[in-house]
Amino acid sequence: MRWLAFLIVLIWPTFGFSQSAANLIADSVRLTADGRLVAEGNVEAFYGDTRLTASRVVYDPETDRLRLDGPIVIRAEDGTILTANQADIDPTLENGILQGARIVLDQQLQIVANQLDRQEGRFSQLYKTSATSCRVCGDRPPLWEIRAERVIHDDISRQLYFQNASFLIRGVPVIWLPRMRLPDPTLSRATGLLVPQQRNTNRLGFGLKLPYFITLGDSRDLTLTPYISPETRTLEWRYRQAFRNGFLRAEGAFSDDTLFDGTRAYLFAEGDFALSGGYQLAFDIESTSDAGYLSAYNYSEKDRLDSAISLTKVTDDQLFQTRLTFFETLRDDESRASLPPIVADLSYTGRKAGPDGSVFVYEAGLDAAYRTSNVAGDAGRDLLRAGGYAGWQKDWVLRNGMLITATTGARADVFAVADDPAFESVALRFVPSANLTLRWPLIQNSAGGTVQIIEPVAQLAWAESFGDRPPNEDSTRTELDRANLLALSRFAGEDAVQTGVQAAAGLVWSRYGAKGLDTTLTVGRILRQEADDRFTPSSGLEEAQSDWLIAGQIVAEGGFLFDARSLWDDDDGLNVADSRITWRNDWITLGANYIWQGPDASENRPDTISEWTVDSAFALSDAWTVDLDARYDIAADRPVSAGIGLEWRNECVTIDVSASRRFASSDTIAPTTTFGISGSIGGFSTGRAAGGLTTGCGN
Repeated sequence: MRWLAFLIVLIWPTFGFSQSAANLIADSVRLTADGRLVAEGNVEAFYGDTRLTASRVVYDPETDRLRLDGPIVIRAEDGTILTANQADIDPTLENGILQGARIVLDQQLQIVANQLDRQEGRFSQLYKTSATSCRVCGDRPPLWEIRAERVIHDDISRQLYFQNASFLIRGVPVIWLPRMRLPDPTLSRATGLLVPQQRNTNRLGFGLKLPYFITLGDSRDLTLTPYISPETRTLEWRYRQAFRNGFLRAEGAFSDDTLFDGTRAYLFAEGDFALSGGYQLAFDIESTSDAGYLSAYNYSEKDRLDSAISLTKVTDDQLFQTRLTFFETLRDDESRASLPPIVADLSYTGRKAGPDGSVFVYEAGLDAAYRTSNVAGDAGRDLLRAGGYAGWQKDWVLRNGMLITATTGARADVFAVADDPAFESVALRFVPSANLTLRWPLIQNSAGGTVQIIEPVAQLAWAESFGDRPPNEDSTRTELDRANLLALSRFAGEDAVQTGVQAAAGLVWSRYGAKGLDTTLTVGRILRQEADDRFTPSSGLEEAQSDWLIAGQIVAEGGFLFDARSLWDDDDGLNVADSRITWRNDWITLGANYIWQGPDASENRPDTISEWTVDSAFALSDAWTVDLDARYDIAADRPVSAGIGLEWRNECVTIDVSASRRFASSDTIAPTTTFGISGSIGGFSTGRAAGGLTTGCGN
């Protein structure tokens, strides 16, 4: 019969103990003639969520020692497990010797030793050790293991120090190291070497990356990655820092290679900080030494770089934002001086509710575009706009469910134009407007729980521009879509506004299935008094009668989404089509896009664009995952880029193999083929294996 025997002091800092009493249960407890306390038979000690079991425990008050007979098992709160055959330790369990010990750290790394010496309540010295995170099956050697003459585990720094260590694969020695330090799996950040990466390209040859991670405190770190190949000597770096009110991240590289005459470098940095008063400060920096550097080293596919700083404040009824942006082009056929390279904007928007349910809206803004080119005309024009808007809006809901929205307002702008004789140096513009929108949602509920909504929508709008016609800098690429079907002006910016009487009509059908299948279809069109040549032909908005907008979306359970939009002209048929599909669950991650656009000389597009892209990942099994990505130019009948990655993972090893090809070429970017391979072993914070197949112990 088991019974509650006594309370003992049980301390072991490795497992997060502090001096306190613990409950001990045993089949029998007796006090010998010489004063020793003996507990025998299914001995169990409990301290919080920590549990110790042994077959026999003897306490000798003269030597102040505890003798434990195995099998001994200690299960700590953090998941660490310690087993031993015998133990001779002090009552605090801070110093002692354990025979036939085994430690399992974070349910990942197990270390087996002939003997474990506990010292100073901090260090565990293990002799004749074998460490692995792989499953051990009888006498069969694990997939990998590290054998060492001695291993020291520091509980405070959470580091493992190996002496005279050998790395073995299926029992065969591969690497010998006299000394080695590795973080234990409970440590998330530690200075040391990260997983090496092999990279092989047709331009840079066979190369090796050796990332080294440096902790600079709890909130900062630096990663230095030497990249060495026959064609380059490169040092990559990354710096990260977290603040109480934001973060800073910067990365870059320096290269000396055979592809370019001189030193090459790039810098990408970003930061975001919450300031007092509700303001948010954000910035990003993008810079490179030459146009082909980012692509050659696969750092980025961007062909325009933008560096910006912004300040924003958002409240329930106010929005303030200002932004300064510097653009740098990497395109062969484009000059940075004529982009324009410097763009600045400042805006303020406020809303105030009236006593009758109406809303007053007021805005003020300042925009500037500056070109460093001195050429007169579009390539050298500088522009400054200052303006404001005031408007009123109110909604009415009729008894039959119809929603009527009335909006009226006016805006005034002043433009300063330089280096373009086609426009006045100072231009004034005043634009009053009015808008009336009707929506009539009709709802049907089926017995099975499906809900269908048919919503006819109609709009009647008017606007007129008085004064000068300024140049259009910020609204050169606008297309008809679901978001601007009922907008008063469909120009994306503030430099251009739609004028005259216009009407828009559409129909939105939505179905919300009882089993999670939701469908939406939108059809609409815009009618105006006259055509507007400021819109491009492929925008769907150039003619007095716009193209037909047909758009739809399907959302299903299991992470499936399909979205499509198209513009149809009465005479020429399809002008624009774009679609995307995403699907994500435990076995598949899929993202695919397709776009089709007809030729449009006003958008510098002499040829048809027809292109699809795919980015996907498939879990073939618990161990195998394949990644596929591709981009194909259907109009030119040629691939643009393609890549494949294969990963094999089990409980103790991860191996990644990849290959990619970029087919596109220009004067600064050449076709490149890249092969890569990397691997990591689980059980250490630098290479922990999450999930994956657990190998069995079958014959």
